[in-house]
Amino acid sequence: MLSLYHGVLPTGELYTQWEAIAQSKNCGAVSIFSGIVRKEQHLKSQNPKTPTAEVFEDNCVEALSFDIYKPLLEKWFNSWQEKAHNMGAYICMAHSIGDVPCGKSSFMCGIISSHRKVALSLYAELIDDFKANAPIWKYDVINHKRIYAKERSKALKGSGILCK
Repeated sequence: MLSLYHGVLPTGELYTQWEAIAQSKNCGAVSIFSGIVRKEQHLKSQNPKTPTAEVFEDNCVEALSFDIYKPLLEKWFNSWQEKAHNMGAYICMAHSIGDVPCGKSSFMCGIISSHRKVALSLYAELIDDFKANAPIWKYDVINHKRIYAKERSKALKGSGILCK
């Protein structure tokens, strides 16, 4: 189950829905990961080799904003759902579109399985792949303006004219 929401995720409602799915499938594990927007300083250069990077004036990130290309996200998600199914698990995922203020959740993933080991074993690879390959573009919101988070973004494999 993949769900997209405009703005903040209703994490309590999602957990309740996903727990009900686990109960209906007689599964003993619902493992939840929720990504929460952090307060950060927006840097002119976010190169980790330059720890003394200059910061913008009025540089507090108020929110993150997300654009999503749904057909590619569904394709990405379905491939993971198939992998999870082959391991005896089921993936539920929700992501925000648009602005999400600091302190609120923009990403939530639940892995449902009969036993915890299967659910927990999927997480690291799933979330790393999500961050690298899901067609979601992130922006910092500073002074009510969206600024593309280029330094924290990765090119999607197979996208663009000169794709790899």
